[in-house]
Amino acid sequence: MLTRESLGKARRIVVKVGTSTLTHDTGKLNFFRIEKLVRELADLANQGKEIILVTSGAVGAGVDRLGLPEKPKTIPGKQAAAAVGQGILMHTYEKIFGEYGQIVAQVLLTREDSVNRKRYANSRNTLLTLLSMKVIPIINENDAVAVDELKIGDNDTLSAMVASIVEADLLVILSDVEGVYTDNPQTNPDAKLIPEINDITAEVEALAGGAGTARGTGGMYTKVQAAKIAVSSGVVMVIASGSRDGVVREVVDGQSVGTIFWPKENRLHIRKRWLAFGARICGSVTVDKGCEQAILTGGSSLLSTGVTAVDGEFESGSTIRVLTVEGREIARGLTNYCSRDAQKIMGAHTQEIAGLLGSKPYDELIHRDNLVLMVRGG
Repeated sequence: MLTRESLGKARRIVVKVGTSTLTHDTGKLNFFRIEKLVRELADLANQGKEIILVTSGAVGAGVDRLGLPEKPKTIPGKQAAAAVGQGILMHTYEKIFGEYGQIVAQVLLTREDSVNRKRYANSRNTLLTLLSMKVIPIINENDAVAVDELKIGDNDTLSAMVASIVEADLLVILSDVEGVYTDNPQTNPDAKLIPEINDITAEVEALAGGAGTARGTGGMYTKVQAAKIAVSSGVVMVIASGSRDGVVREVVDGQSVGTIFWPKENRLHIRKRWLAFGARICGSVTVDKGCEQAILTGGSSLLSTGVTAVDGEFESGSTIRVLTVEGREIARGLTNYCSRDAQKIMGAHTQEIAGLLGSKPYDELIHRDNLVLMVRGG
């Protein structure tokens, strides 16, 4: 059974650091804080740990160097700032890591690197090769070229996807708050830190609230969404305060800091990890209570008889979400039927499909081999 004390055995660790941790209130880089974080990660690498750093801050560094009064609001403006800032940020990391004897490599990813199966595999192979060469990959989203449809969206999600791709043992997300609270600690002084979360329920998601600081883009909500990816991939995830000196070491040492999310028992096979977290989501189906229980407890395929609604436009072979009547996502999978045919057969028994469509290519809307649970089974 996993405990905080067992985190000391974690060999492959992904650390995500946000803009609010890397910069001062002025928006300029906080070299003092960056140096302390680099020293900490370099020391873990010296212990034989494999370290991957997912970093924000490129746009902020570019805004500072360009002398702009605020972050640009247009996509070209943000991309220009990122193009300037990425080199500054990487130079800073390379210089400081080098002082501690560590070699680093810049890796820029976009959504397409996870949506495309071949590029997903290439990303995995590249990262694993770098780790085998004792190199610390420093990863950011390729903001200089990514447009909305290719953007991963935030570095919390990016870090969880990276942790999933490389089968990390531990993901540490450094935030501007200590972890998940019972209420917003900035407005409610009685809010209490939740030390561990075993299941990401709708209530937990509601506690995450909205956006964080003005300088960052990912609030606690995006971190909880990242936790979904991590725990479903068998990765322990911890949210902790990036302002605490030595916080990553404290996490690895098993100290009770931040909020820890415990993973599901079994790691997903690499194909199912891509299916769940890499593939582009094209639509969704809503299922009734009976179907929900069959999927969660029996590992059943999704049959059309349990479907009550179909949303979005998708083709056969697309990845779609499976939602409960309350709107909670419980699974993802490759659909055997396009959205038009899915609407025609929803609620129908298997033997009725041929009469409704003129043929019955599949018994299941989603076969269990192509279905990935996004929550724990009951």
